[in-house]
Amino acid sequence: MSELQIADDSRGSELFPEYAALYALIAAEVEGLTDQHLDFESDTWEWSEWSIRRQLSHMASLIYRWLIIRWDETLFPNGSHGVEDVEGVATATDRRMDKEHYWELPVIMAKLEEGIDLAQRVLAERSVGFLRSQTVLREDPGSAEADLIRSAHKTGVTLTVDGGTIWTVEATMRHIYFEETTHLYNIQRLKRAQRLPTAVEVPRVGYWTVEGWDTSEP
Repeated sequence: MSELQIADDSRGSELFPEYAALYALIAAEVEGLTDQHLDFESDTWEWSEWSIRRQLSHMASLIYRWLIIRWDETLFPNGSHGVEDVEGVATATDRRMDKEHYWELPVIMAKLEEGIDLAQRVLAERSVGFLRSQTVLREDPGSAEADLIRSAHKTGVTLTVDGGTIWTVEATMRHIYFEETTHLYNIQRLKRAQRLPTAVEVPRVGYWTVEGWDTSEP
């Protein structure tokens, strides 16, 4: 995220230029993985209870859940997002896409790329002032993880008196990027647990860099 002072009438893409390289970064890390690699899970560490395949499916799904389900008409009046099967990609109960339809790696990656493209479209079409002025209420369950997530946001996330949080679009875009980098870090840990080499350097931003986050290694 850019730390420079950016005028309110600037495009959101100036505030989040790193989105342009996000898909390629993730794709490079999972290129060539077999089904055995993708489906490895372990109960040794909490982060290894989700396989690489599930991490990727969640990484795709969360983009649609935030941008379409939570922001809805604010970002996409009259359903102008153009995404087919919103239910399948955004509303599965286990925080991933519908695994009956989105299971094979190329299919998951196509939806992840589409989601990142959608995020870039929001940033290109909206001003910084818009991103910072629009808000939505999220009824967060209280947890240590939720506290750590809030602590990573210097602006844009406000705790309400009844325990919910008010998010700006700017904070949402930051949250999506932080989630992507954190789950990419998890993917690398899952690869290391299988004695596989990692391929990219994960940007040192996101929830995995917050003091108190579980950064245990295999």
